[in-house]
Amino acid sequence: QVQLVESGGGLVQPGGSLRLSCAASGFSFSTSAMGWFRQAPGKEREFVAAISWRYSTTTYADSVKGRFTISRDIAKNMVYLQMNSLKPEDTAVYHCAADPWGTGDSRPESYNYWGQGTQVTVSS
Repeated sequence: QVQLVESGGGLVQPGGSLRLSCAASGFSFSTSAMGWFRQAPGKEREFVAAISWRYSTTTYADSVKGRFTISRDIAKNMVYLQMNSLKPEDTAVYHCAADPWGTGDSRPESYNYWGQGTQVTVSS
């Protein structure tokens, strides 16, 4: 059974940091690209970051480039999203997703498996 379980969300002040984690199981994590997406109320799901399986090549949305960092730990089947210099517009539910044999695409339709998400709220 495929599972993606996110954690680490919460309430943080503007300028603060959070580290999201995603625990993966039930599929070949080491040969899957992993992505983070977010969805704010009333908005479409938005690409945040992705990491490819072969060379761990990373891709970021322009809105988070330089502030967010995606990484993975193959041994632990974990993917992380370090978020720094958070802004109110980063407020959303953050989902991790898996794309077996993928390259780290920014399109949600490329990803086969999704987690339920974790809420991130940036507010003073």
